[in-house]
Amino acid sequence: MHIAAADQHDDVLALRAAGSGNAGDFEVLVRRHQSRVRGYLRYLTRDPAWADDLAQDTFLRAWNKLHTYSASGPFVAWLLRIAHHIFLRAWSKSRREAEKREQMAAQAWSEMHSQASGNTPGAGEWPDLDRYLAILSVHERAALVLAYAYGYSHSEISDVSGVPVGTVKSHIHRAKSKICTHFKLQEVLHARG
Repeated sequence: MHIAAADQHDDVLALRAAGSGNAGDFEVLVRRHQSRVRGYLRYLTRDPAWADDLAQDTFLRAWNKLHTYSASGPFVAWLLRIAHHIFLRAWSKSRREAEKREQMAAQAWSEMHSQASGNTPGAGEWPDLDRYLAILSVHERAALVLAYAYGYSHSEISDVSGVPVGTVKSHIHRAKSKICTHFKLQEVLHARG
């Protein structure tokens, strides 16, 4: 009995695609996880077009590096780790451009976010999420999004971001403190974690 690729687990598809070079198996994985990868990158960039470009780069890099996937953790975490590193590389190369782009994108992101409320994890939960994220460093933003929007544990965030668990905790703590202080909030984030 042959099981359709769409019904198989990520690990099976990834390892089979890596071993045989079967692009069809990888295409199933792309369809399965492209929303999560794009959503994560959109939270980081706050620029949908840039996030989509980085998502394409992520999947291209994942295809080229598929032979390095060892199935020691969830495939989606492996993809998010690649997305995270691609973002950091792109962001650091053009930091000044990114700062200008962030200012211009903040308004576009805010408008898109309010129109698409409910389409991204956490969107309906905190209507001012884009304002909260805007004051954070990229590392704090990434850790907070993975923790609260995606529900990842500290160790899972560590795996995605490539930083120690203690650093992840520090990023999340600093992010929550900045948001609470800047917006004069007391319990929005402290009650959750």
